[in-house]
Amino acid sequence: MTAGTRLPGTPEPMHRWPGSNGISIAGDAWGDPAGPLVMLQHGGGQTRHAWKGTGQALAAAGYYAVAFDARGHGDSDWAADGLYGQDAMVQDLKCVIAALGQPCPVLVGASMGGGTSLVAVGEGHVNASALVLVDIAPRIEAEGVANIQAFMRQRPEGFDSLEEVAAAIATYQPQRERPKSLGGLAKNVRLGSDGKYRWHWDPRYRAAAFDLERRQARLEACARALSVPTLLVRGGLSDVLSEEGAQHFLALCPHSEYVNVTSAGHMVAGDRNDVFGTSVKDFLGRTVPVDKNHSLVSQSSRAMSAVHAADINDVP
Repeated sequence: MTAGTRLPGTPEPMHRWPGSNGISIAGDAWGDPAGPLVMLQHGGGQTRHAWKGTGQALAAAGYYAVAFDARGHGDSDWAADGLYGQDAMVQDLKCVIAALGQPCPVLVGASMGGGTSLVAVGEGHVNASALVLVDIAPRIEAEGVANIQAFMRQRPEGFDSLEEVAAAIATYQPQRERPKSLGGLAKNVRLGSDGKYRWHWDPRYRAAAFDLERRQARLEACARALSVPTLLVRGGLSDVLSEEGAQHFLALCPHSEYVNVTSAGHMVAGDRNDVFGTSVKDFLGRTVPVDKNHSLVSQSSRAMSAVHAADINDVP
């Protein structure tokens, strides 16, 4: 089952990998497969396309960047059993990593994908070489979560036009300039047999119960267990991760580094991909550098630096 027909011009996935319980996972990759593997996991309601600029920048730096659509999103399969919790997402991640054949990847995750990454590393499911969390931490703001859920639940009957889709996105992300062309929206929606445009995700994903207290307790335990090089990136305009929430994470994981992109909202990579990409490349250049033969040089066993806090405005 899917949301409908893919619109003309929607990019076909470069790859498909087996996920958990028969799910087919769609993804894209950039760079030399011999380079250090960087797994890019998007947020709820997003797709692999959110990482295109970051993936290309990492590839240019010598990394092998892979972004995939989470189950129930984009071009990946919808779950027949309707399971979209963190455990199912972690199992899919493990399957894709196994298919790629690099057992010690860097995990970069935004929002939902960051939660998946934190559980995968903190509970020992994935032996990562480094972790980058993008505007997500154990303690998040209930109001911001409610705003995301409200956006994802709107218009279940569908939109009549791409102009209506663009207006809905602009209302949720007022800090972004509206696109001059509607063509880029094609990858975010599907066309139903009734002529209506609907979001690409499985409605059962957005209907899943979200227990903030239980989630926080689990992720706090994961944060305390981290030993790999870790970077937290916050959008300074975010209504999901507050500065207090970021500092709470840094107290749980004192060896982690911190970057605050003050001109970005919750969708940090989309709002300021230039600043975000530079921050991640700088972090990986010090913690998981690429040698001249594109082989992984792990620094996981080295003494890790103290918290590196930086407030970044518009300086790339």
